[in-house]
Amino acid sequence: MSDYSDHDKHEDMQVLHSMGYAQELERRMSQFSNFAVSFSIICILSGGINSLAQATSGAGGAAIGIGWPLGCFISLVFAVAMAQISSAYPTAGGLYHWGSILGNRFTGWLTAWFNLLGLVTVLGAINVGTYYFFMGSFGTPYFGLEDTTMTRIIFLAIITGAQALVNHMGIGLTAKLTDFSGYLIFATSILLAIVCLAAADSYDIGRLFTFSNFSGEAGGNVWPENSGTWVFLLGLLLPIYTITGYDASAHTSEETVKAATSVPRGMVSSVLWSALFGYIMLCSFVLLIPTSVTNADGTTTDGMAAAAAQGWNVFFWAMDTQVNPVLKDILYFLILLAQWLCGLATVTSVSRMIFAFSRDGGLPFSRGLSKVSPSYRTPVSAIWTGSILSVLFVWGSSLVSIGETPVYTVVVSCTVIFLFFSFAIPIALGLFAWGTSKWDKMGPWNLGEGVFKLFAILSIIAMALIFILGIQPPNDWALYITVGFLVLTAVIWFGLENRRFKGPPIGDEVARRQAEIAAAEKAVGQV
Repeated sequence: MSDYSDHDKHEDMQVLHSMGYAQELERRMSQFSNFAVSFSIICILSGGINSLAQATSGAGGAAIGIGWPLGCFISLVFAVAMAQISSAYPTAGGLYHWGSILGNRFTGWLTAWFNLLGLVTVLGAINVGTYYFFMGSFGTPYFGLEDTTMTRIIFLAIITGAQALVNHMGIGLTAKLTDFSGYLIFATSILLAIVCLAAADSYDIGRLFTFSNFSGEAGGNVWPENSGTWVFLLGLLLPIYTITGYDASAHTSEETVKAATSVPRGMVSSVLWSALFGYIMLCSFVLLIPTSVTNADGTTTDGMAAAAAQGWNVFFWAMDTQVNPVLKDILYFLILLAQWLCGLATVTSVSRMIFAFSRDGGLPFSRGLSKVSPSYRTPVSAIWTGSILSVLFVWGSSLVSIGETPVYTVVVSCTVIFLFFSFAIPIALGLFAWGTSKWDKMGPWNLGEGVFKLFAILSIIAMALIFILGIQPPNDWALYITVGFLVLTAVIWFGLENRRFKGPPIGDEVARRQAEIAAAEKAVGQV
């Protein structure tokens, strides 16, 4: 980073000091690295493939051709609004600070809990997705492994432990791997698109804009039987679920050079590039699906209908049917590697949120969780705690069911609701705080009042849509879990945290912390 001068370094540290925090973490992430960490968590090769049935077993081709860009725009409005705030307040655990500064202690604390719960569970969900992709590509076909709870948890413990270890060893190594991940996702998605197009029976572009209704048994019961309109709207969850995690750019603010400009650019560009490359890849996959399929009795079935009937197995079915086995396995390996790197970047995001919240005493055992290793300049306790909690979440929730639905499945459906709630709270607060004493100074990445407020209003509308879609069958238990979490949150806040939690340093408290800041920086060798 030859363009990162001493003046730039001083500016980054001064911004951090002005918010009452020490430069304990090490600034080793370039603007590309900040983009890559969000791009890696979004990972179109993870959510875009593992959740593909939400589209193909719903509205069919139109769920990709029309639904994907529409769903990506919904994610983009959040990213644009968050980018504006991130430029003014570039700190680790950014959402928590935004919620506190633009609102109050309670809104900051609430934002932190929603974001933290979403991040821990999404880390578990990402690695479970990696597990099922491994089982479908190599585990069962080549090693004869069976899907059991024990197999799943052992696999998760190994890959999550490896992700935590890399993060433990410093942001330099993590940034190199997430940089590589960025290039890998670009290259593999294009290679997959080329292979799909080369193996396609025909290029029936109209298929991408044809509305179907494969709900119920016709779509392998991915969605309960619904109207065509509802099944199309439910298909929007594919891009919405996939295009999330871009808050990682904010969480790594204190490790990013020229953070006030690099972070907002990283956030918005990760969404835009993921949307574009994901669209190319998924449209190519829809064209790969056979024109028709011959059944055992000699009759034929329309290819899209046959694909929909595969349910969650649609990706492997289409690849097995149409693609050369050797080429297919090469692609599977590259996709599997990208999915592991997606989890690696998510550990980074989770740990920085835990570190930032603990730094202000927001969690049990905060003193230990906020410690930074002098050797590696990483929040080691936060890294391992977030990783262990994600595995324990998957283990515990896999053992309990509500009716015939595992609790794990229900909670994961809440994950995105929690994450987007944590995005929406500071955005809504910013809508009213703009120009007041709470937010009278904008960062260098500035859209202007009119544009920000437009995207803030769109974000609030989008949040309402995400919540409505997220609690529809088969995820209807998500409503009760979300309401239950809100009740529990209220009990904890009014019963304990309201008296104990002080929030981030604001006003005179910042000045009083200067001696602590100097001591903390000296302890980790920051000069």
